[in-house]
Amino acid sequence: MALAPFAREVLALDETVLDAVARTLPSLRHFKNGAVELLPGKLAALFDVRRQIWRRIDYLPDVQQNCKVHARAMLEGLRTGTLLLFDLGYFGFEWLDELTTHSLWYVCRLREKTSYTVIHTLYESTEVFDGLVWLGTHQAKARSVVRLVRVRVGCTWHEYLTNVLDPHVLSVGDLVRLYARRWDIELAFLLLKEHLRLHLWWHSKLTGILQQLWACLIIAQLLQAMRMEIACQAHVDPFEVSMPLVVRSMPMLLARGQDPITLCVQRGRQLGFIRPSRRLQPHVPVIAAADIVPRPADLVLERTPCYPADAGRPGRKSSNSRHKPKTGPPNWLASDLYEYIAQ
Repeated sequence: MALAPFAREVLALDETVLDAVARTLPSLRHFKNGAVELLPGKLAALFDVRRQIWRRIDYLPDVQQNCKVHARAMLEGLRTGTLLLFDLGYFGFEWLDELTTHSLWYVCRLREKTSYTVIHTLYESTEVFDGLVWLGTHQAKARSVVRLVRVRVGCTWHEYLTNVLDPHVLSVGDLVRLYARRWDIELAFLLLKEHLRLHLWWHSKLTGILQQLWACLIIAQLLQAMRMEIACQAHVDPFEVSMPLVVRSMPMLLARGQDPITLCVQRGRQLGFIRPSRRLQPHVPVIAAADIVPRPADLVLERTPCYPADAGRPGRKSSNSRHKPKTGPPNWLASDLYEYIAQ
């Protein structure tokens, strides 16, 4: 089954801080272990959840910069109808409204203690609530209506937000499973840092760090594409293909002149390359289409917003002020390499 077939692309958005460099340079020796000055920077990234490859990665030298500051730059070049998955670090009324204005879909979590007003209930039971809400009241208000989905798992309620207002387009079950795929970008970061040893720097100077980053990202793209090809030919889920074994075995197999993809497809289960995935699958009650209450045709979907101070918009004095984003670093992987592998 296709992942969110209504969306042109499904991308996970996140940032990761790079591990500290060794204190080998004279200029670094006076810093204590754990000092922020030893952190070489961070990566802001978009990960293609369908193709399982990096869509875009930007290097940011300031590790303490709020993730919202560079978030808007990450939207450049995205096609309308793209769906974004992101965590609570990006949550903000103005950010959510901007995504809707730019015809970009999103699925995220609702920040705790965020006020909202229910204006229409699509479905409600003891385990699930699905409805349309206004976010914020009085001093802080979002412009666009959003859809709130609350699902109870045991004694805990999980709350999600999306601007896909029609439950026939994105069901409650698909929404919950879709947000769970946000974890894909965390696994992609894990591939870089742990399996490709990006936590061990060859150099302490920025030039050497960027060269190592570039090399690891190219290798990661190729490994992700190889795993997808193995899964496609073996007719299994990509997460049933063991990435750690792929990383460890590929150099040895290539050195012997063996075709690693053919070997993994033919003997993958016997050698352990293909095994049951250990990823948790969220279970959500199935809601019949007849039980969904359609929203009224005259329901108002926009209002005058009032945005609070936002770390992603430093120095703004009012919700109508213009913000000119800073010129960011180059978009490393959004052109030739991505398009070549995506084909």
